Amino acid sequence: MKKTADYIQKIEIDSLWSGRRHIVWTLRPDVNILSGVNGVGKSTILNRVVKHLLERRDLERHMSGVTITFCPEDAETVRFDVVRSFDRAVISSELLSKVTGLKLQTELDFQLYTLQRRYLDYQVNLSNRMIALLTSGDGEAQAKAQEMMGEKTRFQDLVDELFRSTGKRIDRESNEIRFLQYDETIEPYQLSSGEKQMLIILLTVLVQNRQPTVLFMDEPEVSLHFEWQKQLIALVRELNPNVQVVLTTHSPAVVMDGWQDCITDVEDIVVG
Repeated sequence: MKKTADYIQKIEIDSLWSGRRHIVWTLRPDVNILSGVNGVGKSTILNRVVKHLLERRDLERHMSGVTITFCPEDAETVRFDVVRSFDRAVISSELLSKVTGLKLQTELDFQLYTLQRRYLDYQVNLSNRMIALLTSGDGEAQAKAQEMMGEKTRFQDLVDELFRSTGKRIDRESNEIRFLQYDETIEPYQLSSGEKQMLIILLTVLVQNRQPTVLFMDEPEVSLHFEWQKQLIALVRELNPNVQVVLTTHSPAVVMDGWQDCITDVEDIVVG
């Protein structure tokens, strides 16, 4: 079995823009924010890293001009999630609707559909862990089980707080994510783009089960109003204190709540 890393220590790209620029980026274990003017390559860097991680599962560590150093350094892989923020239309929406039985119109809808499946798996895993703990004879089993359940409850509370102004709250009797709005049941696909985006981010982090995971986000502020942008990183880190956040942004609001020291300008990691 491959050894799994806790986080990424360093990213090197020696063939960015047809080999004209060499990137060396040393990362923090908690939050990393890549900034720079439009066209400087923030999204390109993230996309190259994600593509490398997707392809390297069965290949060598160094390929396609990308080298990743893990912590610990002898690790061979890392858990990671990618959140895409742009609510573009899905080209094959009719085919997706036939396959899923749902009217999925946009990329955010498809991400939500995928996360619903992960959320069901998360709940099964949570139940199994709680049962194993309660039958283990551990004298602190009850308290530990309540703490486990508290992670899911805190997620639900956070979403309810964020959506309160529109009267929406999570239906806690449903195994899937659904909302109650006064006397009506709302499917997540009926939410606004900003609501979908925030739900996707928080749900992605919840189902990581507090495991060390790298979360890549490209301009997550898209469609989020100012207050949600300010809260974003803190909410993510609350749900999973072991997540390593790697994001690009143009928004001062995303970093203003204590994350200024986590910013790296693209020009500062270009070494040639």
